[in-house]
Formats: sequence, C-alpha cells, structure tokens
Amino acid sequence: MSSPNTVSLSGMTEGEAQEFHRYYLQGMWIFVAIAVVAHLLVWMWRPWIPGPNGYAALDTMQQAVTGLLPMLA
Repeated sequence: MSSPNTVSLSGMTEGEAQEFHRYYLQGMWIFVAIAVVAHLLVWMWRPWIPGPNGYAALDTMQQAVTGLLPMLA
C-alpha cells in the first residue's frame, strides 16, 4: 500500500510529521506554562475582580473570596 517514503500533501513523510507534531506539542505546552505563570503573577499583583472597596481590600485570599461571592449570587 504505502511505503515509508510516501510523502503527504504537507510534503513530509510519516516520521517527519510525527517528529514535527511532537516538537509542536512540546512548544505549545511550554508556551501555556509560561502564560499560566504570567497570569498568576498578574493576578497576585492586581486581581481582575476587585472587592467591594476596590483593589486595596484584597489583601488575603479570604477577603478576595468574600468580595467575589456577592457578585456571583
């Protein structure tokens, strides 16, 4: 049927496509990890959802949750 040297529409062999896919996924996960860390650092600096008294009221996680719950109800 198909030999190992068969080239697909992308111009890559099956082995090359799998290798490209592996590196693509590795790069994507590194990017996602960096983005998650960046978002956490920004959240710690300035939460996206302020408390009832503004950003200054969110000194602890308990205050952040207490400020967020009335907005959800």
